[in-house]
Amino acid sequence: MTRPLRVAIIGSGPAGVYAADILSKAETPTDIDLLDRMPAPYGLVRYGVAPDHPRIKGIVDALHRILEKPGIRFLGNIDYGVDCKLDDLRHHYDSVIFATGAKDDRELDIPGIDLPHSHGAADFISWYDGYPEAPRDWTLDARSVAVVGAGNVALDVARVLAKQADDLLHTEIPDNVYQALKSSQVTDVHLFARRGPAQTKFTPLELRELDHQPGMELVVHPEGFELDEASEESIRTNNQVKTVVKTLQDWALRDGSTDSLRRLHFHFLRRPAEVLGTDRVEGLRTEVMELTGDGNVQGTGEFETVPVQALYRAVGYLGSPLADVPFDHDTGTVPNEGGRVLDLDGQHIPGVYTTGWIKRGPVGLIGHTKGDALETINNLLADTAGAGDGFRHAEPEPSDILQLLDERGVPYTTWDGWNRLDAHERSLGQARDRERIKVVGREEMVAISRDDR
Repeated sequence: MTRPLRVAIIGSGPAGVYAADILSKAETPTDIDLLDRMPAPYGLVRYGVAPDHPRIKGIVDALHRILEKPGIRFLGNIDYGVDCKLDDLRHHYDSVIFATGAKDDRELDIPGIDLPHSHGAADFISWYDGYPEAPRDWTLDARSVAVVGAGNVALDVARVLAKQADDLLHTEIPDNVYQALKSSQVTDVHLFARRGPAQTKFTPLELRELDHQPGMELVVHPEGFELDEASEESIRTNNQVKTVVKTLQDWALRDGSTDSLRRLHFHFLRRPAEVLGTDRVEGLRTEVMELTGDGNVQGTGEFETVPVQALYRAVGYLGSPLADVPFDHDTGTVPNEGGRVLDLDGQHIPGVYTTGWIKRGPVGLIGHTKGDALETINNLLADTAGAGDGFRHAEPEPSDILQLLDERGVPYTTWDGWNRLDAHERSLGQARDRERIKVVGREEMVAISRDDR
């Protein structure tokens, strides 16, 4: 009897887990390993989503059920390109799928952007989400802060900066993050969007969540709050745009509060032009933009300056290059056609695939990765069917990759190990009337997972 198809998926975030789920439901019998750099699974959901998003965190429950399925195995604390390389994986698996996501900040090329206290959103998120490789200290001595961006990531950063630390105690926020936010000097957070309110990428739920933050006043500045013909058409034809604009309009009409501890300001049609300062960020100079009737904008040549002492750019993510895999540095993606990874000549590298943000770029919500994974898996299965048994290598057995990792001294973690770590984090939280307290240090995570304490 033909043995199951053996597939390695690099990355255990939503993209990788959804790919494993779809593959496990195929008529073709499969053995699937998800390999991750982190000792724990879930990728973006554990380390890239703000801790006060219980709805999105609830996705963990669905991912957990998938990773418990027979034929799917989680192997963590494995650094692809260091602990194992593509040749190793192609020797031990019939196919390899890269689902490594996009974790690097896209650059904002303006003067002064490299001043101290100018940060990328991804770095800040990694800090407050307890990413093991992120610094554990973060200076929050600025009273006025700029956030550049018009998507949900910008909203997350702005909300966490403007929120009261005690309102995060019900979450899994690490203790050092709570203490830093508790002592934060922030009074005003200014969010700058280059285009108008109808062109933002906020989702209605994310935006409206801001209205339920105690002690936070929402200030929508009327300057720049403009709609052109394209904006009006979007409002008529897109309920999401309609809801976002209506929400912002309602906030703009409110009277200012006198007892707010912090204020979150929205500035539209303002293009970041220069970060001002000498030894650190001291201000943000923006160009006033105007809508051109088709949803695009153009500069007016008029500039404004807002005094700020820190800046966070949330202008997009980029994927990171992968050892022995082609990479497009402009788009931050792996070149592919329908998930089939392409070499420099545009030819499919047999048995190598990709899915998620490293495949298509960091666009769309978490749920969009399901359709993305379906395309990749369908093409992988079509290639398998076309090649017949010749697609399967003679060598691989499920135990072989574990033997290789043991020989190389890699302290890999397993699904059972994650369940131990999960129970430990929950017990830490229970002792303080919280759902969980996240363990941050990699060595401690590995020790708990492998029961090496």
